[in-house]
Amino acid sequence: MAGSETWAGWIRLGAILMLIIGVIDFFQGLIAIIRGGYYAHPANQVVVVDTRAWGWILLIWGIVVGATGWGLTLGANWARWAAIFAASLNIIVQLGFEGGSQHTLWTLTSISLTAIVLYALLVHWEESSETLRRMTESRM
Repeated sequence: MAGSETWAGWIRLGAILMLIIGVIDFFQGLIAIIRGGYYAHPANQVVVVDTRAWGWILLIWGIVVGATGWGLTLGANWARWAAIFAASLNIIVQLGFEGGSQHTLWTLTSISLTAIVLYALLVHWEESSETLRRMTESRM
């Protein structure tokens, strides 16, 4: 029982991190939509879409990540699979930034935290999801 509560705590941490990432992505997208020139691109960089289009993508992605984080706090099974997909995509994107980034410590930190969330979701979901549901129901 104590082990499942510990892993439920790890999943809650992952959920909170996903909520924070969702809010950050949402506001980054909103800034890019409202102030198109805010994110300046160097002349030698390849940009596939304009900043307003990227802003809409980030805004919608932020909502998806935030909703997934909220679902994880409730112990929803759909949120587990959505979080696994989002975290896996995040690792791939962060690996893409690793080569060209001047701030590799932030990239490695993001990859490490995402790997911890993935571990908790993949290895210990069964034993902790019931504990998450009981904890949520007892609050209501």
